[in-house]
Amino acid sequence: MDTKRATYADLEALPESKVGELVDGVLYVSPRPAPPHALASSRLGIELGGPFDRGRGGPGGWLILDEPELHVGDEDVLVPDLAGWRRERMPELPKGAAFTLIPDWVCEVLSPSTASLDRAVKLPVYAREGVPVVWIVDPLARTLEVFRLEGSRYVLLAVHAARDRIHAEPFEAFELELSSLWGES
Repeated sequence: MDTKRATYADLEALPESKVGELVDGVLYVSPRPAPPHALASSRLGIELGGPFDRGRGGPGGWLILDEPELHVGDEDVLVPDLAGWRRERMPELPKGAAFTLIPDWVCEVLSPSTASLDRAVKLPVYAREGVPVVWIVDPLARTLEVFRLEGSRYVLLAVHAARDRIHAEPFEAFELELSSLWGES
């Protein structure tokens, strides 16, 4: 059976209420994030943005963005919840709509509808493309997992939970209070 490979045109044809991603010619379509997912992602961007993106109360040196469209490999298009680039690698934003420079950090915030996509499909692509550090946040389980790329595979460095206060790679210079991600503070 010959299946048609999805293209960027298929992504562009999706309604705005959906998020689409292409991996190995397969179109993955997800609903917009539910409130716990949106809160965790938004709060994490706020918490890291001040000290790392803007340099307020922290070292600066990063560009951190919500839902950037990453064009990786030959035809893969991924949209992580958050991604960060060290400014020495990306001193200014690209002119087009998409990013081709691999991030230094990616964060996926799990939803019941996206958990297997984020873990089983996207994580291997991030490894293949050389993303050094990946965080996986699960707002329902109230956990944050930190993975570091070693060779061609990710190694789980830590699982933080609930109300932990953490200093996690690559943002060790800042204490992140996880309860803020769950709307508890």
